[in-house]
Amino acid sequence: MEEDQANWLRAQLARRRGSEEEGSETGEAAAAGYQESGTGADPGEWDQRGLLTMEPTGQESRGAAGPERGREKTGSEEGGEGTSPQEAAEPGPSGSGGPGGGEMAAPEVERRREGRGEARESGSGKEAEKPGGRPPRTFRERYWEGSRARYRERTERKWTPGTKWKYRLERKPQGLRKPSAVDNGERDVLPEETKETLVGWVPDQEPRQPTIRFTLCPRSRRQSQWSSPCRPSGSVINELAKMGDPDVLEMVQEKGRRTSREPDYASHINDESLSSRETSFLITEESEFKRDEQSKDSIFFRDGIRQIDFVLSYVDDIKKEAELKAERRKLFEQNLRKTGLELETEDKRNSEDGRTYFVKIHAPWEVLVTYAEVLGVKMPIKETEIPRDEKMSLSYLAGPVKLPRNVKHPRPEYFTAQFSRNRQELFLIEDESSFFPSSMRNRIVYYILSRCPFGIEDGKKRFGIERLLTSHTYSSAYPLHDGQYWKPSEPPNPVNERYILRQNWARFSYFYKEQPLDLIRNYFGEKFGIYFVFLGFYTEMLTFAAVVGLACFIYGLLSMSDTSSSTEICDPLIGGQIIMCPLCDFVCDYWRLNTTCLASQVSHLFDNESTVFFAIFMGIWVTLFLEFWKQRQARLEYEWDLVDFEEEQQQLQLRPEFEAMCTHRKMNPVTKEMEPYMPLCSRLPWYFLSGATVTLWMSLVIACMVAVIVYRLSVFATFASFMESEASLKQVKSFLTPQITTSLTGSCLNFIVILILNFFYEKISAWITKMEIPRTYQEYESSLTLKMFLFQFVNFYSSCFYVAFFKGKFVGYPGKYTYLFNVWRSEECDPGGCLIELTTQLTIIMTGKQIFGNIKEAIYPLILNWWRRRKARTNSEKLYSRWEQDHDLETFGSLGLFYEYLETVIQFGFVTLFVASFPLAPLLALLNNIIEIRVDAWKLTTQYRRPVAAKAHSIGVWQDILYGMAVLSVATNAFIVAFTSDIIPRLVYYYAYSTDATEPMKGYINNSLSTFLIADFPNHTVPSEKRDFTTCRYRDYRFPPDHDQKYFHNMQYWHVLAAKMTFIIVMEHIVFLVKFLLAWMIPDVPKDVLEKIKREKLITIKILHDFELNKLKENLRTSSAEFSKRVMIQENQV
Repeated sequence: MEEDQANWLRAQLARRRGSEEEGSETGEAAAAGYQESGTGADPGEWDQRGLLTMEPTGQESRGAAGPERGREKTGSEEGGEGTSPQEAAEPGPSGSGGPGGGEMAAPEVERRREGRGEARESGSGKEAEKPGGRPPRTFRERYWEGSRARYRERTERKWTPGTKWKYRLERKPQGLRKPSAVDNGERDVLPEETKETLVGWVPDQEPRQPTIRFTLCPRSRRQSQWSSPCRPSGSVINELAKMGDPDVLEMVQEKGRRTSREPDYASHINDESLSSRETSFLITEESEFKRDEQSKDSIFFRDGIRQIDFVLSYVDDIKKEAELKAERRKLFEQNLRKTGLELETEDKRNSEDGRTYFVKIHAPWEVLVTYAEVLGVKMPIKETEIPRDEKMSLSYLAGPVKLPRNVKHPRPEYFTAQFSRNRQELFLIEDESSFFPSSMRNRIVYYILSRCPFGIEDGKKRFGIERLLTSHTYSSAYPLHDGQYWKPSEPPNPVNERYILRQNWARFSYFYKEQPLDLIRNYFGEKFGIYFVFLGFYTEMLTFAAVVGLACFIYGLLSMSDTSSSTEICDPLIGGQIIMCPLCDFVCDYWRLNTTCLASQVSHLFDNESTVFFAIFMGIWVTLFLEFWKQRQARLEYEWDLVDFEEEQQQLQLRPEFEAMCTHRKMNPVTKEMEPYMPLCSRLPWYFLSGATVTLWMSLVIACMVAVIVYRLSVFATFASFMESEASLKQVKSFLTPQITTSLTGSCLNFIVILILNFFYEKISAWITKMEIPRTYQEYESSLTLKMFLFQFVNFYSSCFYVAFFKGKFVGYPGKYTYLFNVWRSEECDPGGCLIELTTQLTIIMTGKQIFGNIKEAIYPLILNWWRRRKARTNSEKLYSRWEQDHDLETFGSLGLFYEYLETVIQFGFVTLFVASFPLAPLLALLNNIIEIRVDAWKLTTQYRRPVAAKAHSIGVWQDILYGMAVLSVATNAFIVAFTSDIIPRLVYYYAYSTDATEPMKGYINNSLSTFLIADFPNHTVPSEKRDFTTCRYRDYRFPPDHDQKYFHNMQYWHVLAAKMTFIIVMEHIVFLVKFLLAWMIPDVPKDVLEKIKREKLITIKILHDFELNKLKENLRTSSAEFSKRVMIQENQV
């Protein structure tokens, strides 16, 4: 039904445009038909409804007797030469103005004549009361007689065919088009037929922008009770706006004409009474713009009044597609003007490089209020009475980290309501130019740009600025920064929030200060604001984990000299007498245990009794972090007015690409509206391709990891033989063993492979996600997030999982080793365990990634911007304008924030998944995040173009990923403590196998090593040099050679294994129990926030109720006045 209504409204617009272009004869015929149907608005009818009592004082041209009155004719005369524009409007779909159609015409004409004091032509035959027939006896009669006299006085100045119109007619063949400098020279050159259509057009008169009425479905207090029921509803026009229909504003205007019977005073006012907003439409531009007279920091059009909300740039293309691109730009900009946007083009001669055109876009008030309602924007209606949260505890200690109040809270708090153009008087509109913040303005403009069509190609409708940027029709599209970041703005520019952010946020010397979150949200939008809130909250919570981890590290450092394990290994009488079996076949020689003295001491820093405590603590910490983040997020939703945002997003995030590709539509069961729909069979091939690609790349990552393992195995033998043969390396052999050397080089190589694979996969995953044609932006980001995170998870963590859970676990024993591909012997762990190697791997990948990421984020845009400016400055005497300065900056991109989240989540994995092996990981993450916040702030404020503002109420799918990693971290840390660390074997020895009561751990090293008979070595594995000893030792729990079950696992092995499994089960259950208890005890939404939300909703409902009640009372007073007037009319006629 609504689609039919929209089609009918389009047909009405087409008929109206056609009648205007055919000439005056067609328009007069349409007017005649319209007047005969009885729907035309007559001044007499207005008089009867009491509209004349609302006439403004001052200029008579502002009254109800403007040029659109026309002649007071009936029947065929009203369709004649003197038809006014209002009377020339077309009837409704049924051919009449309401129920009854033509049957209402005769009574309506009679009633009009009664209101004008004319004689009746039927009925009793009495004549109407003459103005001076009898003296008025009451005040009401005197008032009514005066009103009738004033009306007759005005209607005596009737419009005649020779009279010229004071204003041009409301015809817009090119939409809401503002006169430009080119128009000035062509204003007087019009075809004769157009002049005939514009009856009485004055050539020298300034063209005027028509006033647009934005009342989609009002029940006006003066609206006719028989208005057409076939008017399209507001939801239809809102849906067309979402689809990018360029005629939306004209539909709104047409609907306003049909729904309201009252005269549009604003369209008849003279030049002296125009408001400041309307005069901005009448400004004529100079044909020769003086660049030197405009400030370099100006963010306004040449008139200095209209603010630049968005900028498009392009360069003349000399290739064969130049004409096609020019045609696309022409159609696109024409459609932008039709939507109501105002454009101003800077010629390439005014640009610094002499070849770039800039199209500046301004969104006038009418466009902003229309799309603010479409987007469901909430705007202030009253200043809030609820005080802000101010934490008073230890406030004197937090003084140095606090920001000034005007920076932290730049604007007062308000009660808000969803904006409606029909109730503009409800909102606190003090200044229309500043009512919508700049972030909201550029969001609205981008919404229009992303849906604006630019033609039909290959039988498909093409639209959206993204397609034009992809095809290089435009080179860039971006909103402007407020001004320079190193100095405040000067009048008439608004407050330079970019400068305030640079001074109070994007400075490394302010690393200890809190962030101006409200200012970030106002300038960049809620989506960027909530990212920095999350990053700041995560950094604050890391402080506690970093302190505990540092305490555990200090404990290991202090107890390093007292540990019995490293003491026995380093003792020449114990570790120096133990001969270990070769670490590789044939090339490697036997070695003494005390050569790993330093490695065992370093291993104790991370592998001690505090490791178990820290693993349990981090399991609880991650739960507290996520639960408190949910509370912080709920508080943020209240403070930033995002409580009901999720429901809005489901309707607002349809991607233009999805709408363009959909050929099917189906009804939404919730909204009962027709929506684009794509069958599953159309997407299924791309889903299969996507899954296959992700699987292929994950397999490639695993293959690369295996290649690194092969490198480690093949290089280990080389390192071992080289270090044995070189006498010069004997000084470094004590701390640079073959194991450590291989581990370091393998970790570095693995890190380089990770970066290379990550670079290529980012491009492929983004392309595949686009090919899947997700329905909404949320689906697009979720799909891309899933692909990227799965790959990054495997890419960054696979080597750590290998070292933690696989290395040294399936080695075998001397004489029966396991081989990779039957060629390379499996790697063994150090006699002290593989934990030190896991720590090395984790440190290199985590630290390297963070350093590389910060350098890339800071240095890369700085170098690109410098090079771009260096190339562009060919003519230094030309003006380097505000839009050119931003044009030379780097683009942040639509996925820029996605990669910031991904980087943070990968770091979260390093902090939680393997933290038992490296207690300093939270400290490194804390230091990195302190730098990361300021680097991100600096690059967004100084090195990148201003990103388009977007709304978000949470961190989205990343929160689910964090929950998954939190659960997984409990299991990984339990397994690391049990299988990678040496704690459980030491505890088993301490309680079950120790024989020394005074020193329970004495003899542990000897107990943990098994014995192998050298004579049992196969020929291809035995070292080439002969030795005088008969046995060697290896790390395992097996029977000795002289036992009946030699080389089989002994009972201690099974005891240790049982202890490991028991520890895993106990630790997991304890941590999960605490996690669930904490999650149950900590509410998702704090109690005070719930109370404030309820309080705000109650007050907002009361404000809306009072507003509607006052409006109803006003309507009742108006209806009472109209009734009294009708009674007086009948009394005068008696």
